Amino acid sequence: MTKQRIISTNHLSETLSELLSELSYDRLFVLTDEHTARLCYPLIEQTLSEGYHITIPAGDDNKHIDTLCHVWEELSSHGATRHSLLINVGGGMVTDLGGFAAATYKRGIHYINMPTTLLSMVDAAVGGKTGINLHSLKNEIGAFCPADTVVVCSTFLQTLDTANLVSGFAEMLKHGLISTEEHWAQLMHFDLNNPDLAELQQLIMESIHTKEHIVEQDPTEQHIRKALNLGHTLGHAYETLAMRHGTPCLHGYAVAWGLIGELYLSHLREGFPADKLRQMLSYIKEVYGTPSFSCADYDELYELMKHDKKNVAGEIRFTLLGNIGDIRINRTATREEILEMLDFVRES
Repeated sequence: MTKQRIISTNHLSETLSELLSELSYDRLFVLTDEHTARLCYPLIEQTLSEGYHITIPAGDDNKHIDTLCHVWEELSSHGATRHSLLINVGGGMVTDLGGFAAATYKRGIHYINMPTTLLSMVDAAVGGKTGINLHSLKNEIGAFCPADTVVVCSTFLQTLDTANLVSGFAEMLKHGLISTEEHWAQLMHFDLNNPDLAELQQLIMESIHTKEHIVEQDPTEQHIRKALNLGHTLGHAYETLAMRHGTPCLHGYAVAWGLIGELYLSHLREGFPADKLRQMLSYIKEVYGTPSFSCADYDELYELMKHDKKNVAGEIRFTLLGNIGDIRINRTATREEILEMLDFVRES
C-alpha cells in the first residue's frame, strides 16, 4: 500500500494551491456533507472554484450504499474519468465514504483527504481504510485505499463544537496508550476546555505519526495494525447498540468507554497497572461521562462483539496492553470475563 503524504499547515489556501499545481488531473471534484459545505467549504471555495461540488447528507447513519451510489452517479454524470481527482472535505463519514467512492469508481481514481474534525484528522482520514456501514454494522463494507495526500489544518477545528472535539480526542488518548508514557501524559494534561490550537496541531501530528508507524508495518491489518483497535471491540459494539436503541452517541465517546473496558480486561488478563487504570477511569468519567446500558443489554453487546473484524472462527479477539506501549494483539477472554468487563464499565 502506498504511503500517504501528510501535510501539516495553517495556511489552507496557499497549501492547497501549491498541491493542486503539482498534480495532473483532467477534472476536479469536491465532496462535502451538509455541515462542512456550510462551515468549512467557504474557507477553500475560491481555491477549488474549478471543481464540481458534491454534497451528501451529514451523519454516520447516512454512510450507506445509497449515499455511495449518489456520489458514483454524480461523478459519472459530470464526466469523471480514471484521471480525475476527488477531494474529500469533512469528518470521518466523508473521508470513509469518499475514499471508498474513489477506490471503486473506474476501479480507482486519485483522491485527497482534507479532514475537518479532530476524529478524522487522527483516525479516519489517515491509514487507508475506506468504507460504508451495512445496516447497523459499522464499516462492514470497504477497501484499503489510501488518499494520495492528507492535508491537516487545525483551523478547521474552530468550526467544531465541544462534543466533537472531545470525541476526536479519545482516539488521541488511544494513540498515547499504545505509544509512550510521555505522549500519554501530554494528552492527559492537555486543556480541552481552552484548547491551544497550535499545541493541539503538534499533538495531532504526533498521533498521526504513531498511526503511520504502525500502518507502515502492517498496511492490511494482519498483525500489529490491530493495536489501533484498542477500545474498539467494546466501543463499536456499544456504538451499534446505541444506534439500534435510537440514542446514538459520537464514535469517540464509545471508544473512550471501550478503552476503560479493555484496559480493565488488560489488567485482568495481562497485568496492566491498576494505578494507570484508575487514572484513565477518572479522566474518562470526568470528560466523557458514563455510557447508558444495563445488564439486560449484555447479551446483545456480546453478540455485537462477535461481529468484530478481528475475530477468528467466531472467537472474540481483543487488543490489550501489558502497560503503556506494551501491545498484546489477538487476545481472547472468556464470556464470564467479558461480562465482568461490562459490569466494571457500567458500575464505574
